[in-house]
Amino acid sequence: MSNPMFDVIQEDLKQLDAGLLDAVSSPVELIAEVGTHLVKAGGKRIRPALCLLAARGGPRFDLRRALPLAEALELIHTASLVHDDVIDQADTRRGSATANARWDNQIAILSGDYIFARAFALIADGDYGAHVSKRLAELVGNLSVGEIIQDHTVYQAVRDLNNYYDRIRKKTADFLEICCELGADIGGMDRADQQKMAEYGHCIGMAFQITDDLLDIWQSSEQIGKPAGNDIRQGIVTLPVIHALTVSPDAEELERIVTNPEMTDSMVQRALDIVRATDGPDIARAKADEYLDRARQVLPGCLSPEIDEAFRMLADFIGERDF
Repeated sequence: MSNPMFDVIQEDLKQLDAGLLDAVSSPVELIAEVGTHLVKAGGKRIRPALCLLAARGGPRFDLRRALPLAEALELIHTASLVHDDVIDQADTRRGSATANARWDNQIAILSGDYIFARAFALIADGDYGAHVSKRLAELVGNLSVGEIIQDHTVYQAVRDLNNYYDRIRKKTADFLEICCELGADIGGMDRADQQKMAEYGHCIGMAFQITDDLLDIWQSSEQIGKPAGNDIRQGIVTLPVIHALTVSPDAEELERIVTNPEMTDSMVQRALDIVRATDGPDIARAKADEYLDRARQVLPGCLSPEIDEAFRMLADFIGERDF
């Protein structure tokens, strides 16, 4: 990864990528092929990077213990995306064909299950103790609950912000929180600093998802690697849309669109135009910035200058990203 915010763990991430490929290997050729495709499709590796940075920020950093945990976290993320793509009937992710598009839904789901199993095998082999296993089990449970909450409200003009924040916490923020918390734990930070790292992860996770939802409103398909307005098309109501449903003079028209499972491309575009005409995107940006400011403030004082700077650069990246 060439992003300068991860320069301090550049060598760690190279070993991580090699470990991920090894983790998804299998004597069954098709399983190995699917796993390799998913790992090489890549991504920003934010979750394992958070774990590695937090571990390096502690007084007892040991890369041999940190790497398998970071690999397991990325594998859990990868497996959850495979299942998401099946649910969403997505054809592409990060510019590459999804597993369900390249093979089929059955192979994709079973491959996701295999990757989940490989993640927990890494944890078992690493003998991390009951706390780590429990937190990872809670993570997978929350990812599932977040998807269920989202699926239960699709094509509904839900205006409840608490529902929205609860959903994105379970889908995204809990994950980044656990990455930071467990990294700090195995790095040897005391409990108070672990809690600060966990709060940092929670805050950047909330900001990350709000920004992601905002990009779905503003950016083109080429910029974000998936169809623009994809959330609206799937009946998923996000923060800018919730605000538009409340304040827009065209709120009734927007509600008719977002509650229509048969919406056309022109309807999606009209919904985007209505949302963009309000201050909903500005409110979403301000909320994301609020979380990022809190993330920067809560970083523990025990971090070395280079690790502290990496965490601050990550917060800046999330606030400025356009993909």
